[in-house]
Amino acid sequence: MSTASVPLPNWITYGLIPLLNLIVAFFISGLVVWWIGENPFTALRLLIEGALGRGDAIGFTLFYTTSFIFTGLSVAVAFHAGLFNIGSEGQAYIGGLGAALVALALDQYVPWYVTMPFAIMGAALFGAGWAFIPAWLQAKRGSHIVITTIMFNFIGAALMVYLLVNVLIVPGKMAPETRTFLPGGQLPKLDWLMALFGAKLGPAPFNVSFIIALVMCYLVWLLIWRTKLGYEMRTLGISPSAAVYAGIPYSRTVIIAMLISGGLAGMMALNPVMGASARLQVEFVGGAGFVGIAVSLMGRSHPVGIIFAALLFGILYQGGADLSFEMPNITREMIVVIQGLVILFAGALEYMFRPALVHVYQRFKRA
Repeated sequence: MSTASVPLPNWITYGLIPLLNLIVAFFISGLVVWWIGENPFTALRLLIEGALGRGDAIGFTLFYTTSFIFTGLSVAVAFHAGLFNIGSEGQAYIGGLGAALVALALDQYVPWYVTMPFAIMGAALFGAGWAFIPAWLQAKRGSHIVITTIMFNFIGAALMVYLLVNVLIVPGKMAPETRTFLPGGQLPKLDWLMALFGAKLGPAPFNVSFIIALVMCYLVWLLIWRTKLGYEMRTLGISPSAAVYAGIPYSRTVIIAMLISGGLAGMMALNPVMGASARLQVEFVGGAGFVGIAVSLMGRSHPVGIIFAALLFGILYQGGADLSFEMPNITREMIVVIQGLVILFAGALEYMFRPALVHVYQRFKRA
């Protein structure tokens, strides 16, 4: 019997296997660092200190983590329905337009806590709307979701550049961006949360969207494992033919799953647009949609796993920036290599150790 079909305890599937993959990824990264003439243990220390050694560093790490949680959840929801949504990048981009329009309309009339729920709805609706056409093409015409969502990433980027350059730009300015939101359109920082642990947030843009992301993790868990729709999505993801035979409507389930996925991706824009820069800018997503794919794979498409995987990539992003400053030989491109190795072992080679662990586990059970 194939080892792929042998069930393993959750602590092995969701704990030990990702940990082994991560250890191997960092070991090979250490070899690369050693090969260029630097001490890998010193590099690891600097990376951790740069991400977690100061209050502002922790704030930046959690800021990146917040974006990755949203995009990781986006990919995970679609994945549970058997769909590989590569379009979180574009959906987050368009979601930023929805959040920005709400902020621009309300920031001078109401406080932030009134603007926030409308901005959440605006970001989610715009992100879901951008996911609807690929979803409909997949459900009704059989167009592959991977191809259409990749195409919509480029279309969304071009559309946003056009709008920022020709429509939303501040008259008389060269920068392709909206005006700065007034306090009523900005999400406040979580400096009080850092103060509870005796740390100062400093200039880090760690904001309320982190709490929104955690709430979304709980709601996604409820959706996938505690609702009829979640059961239908998981059934469709495991076996589309069995799901259809059981009476689960294929088209409806695909479209709803993608709308939820796109909405979660769109909500990622709350973090950089309303929480950090307080305006809509070109390329504000910064690749977070693509990182969300790795986060979802490493977190096994479970909200708890996604939180930890997002934190890991947040550490790599923030700590990597400090590391490249302290060790000039380790350039930003080297940090991307380390991230790529983590993605390689956590995603593409996620079951590399599974056959050996199955044999060890079965032998232990028989003993």
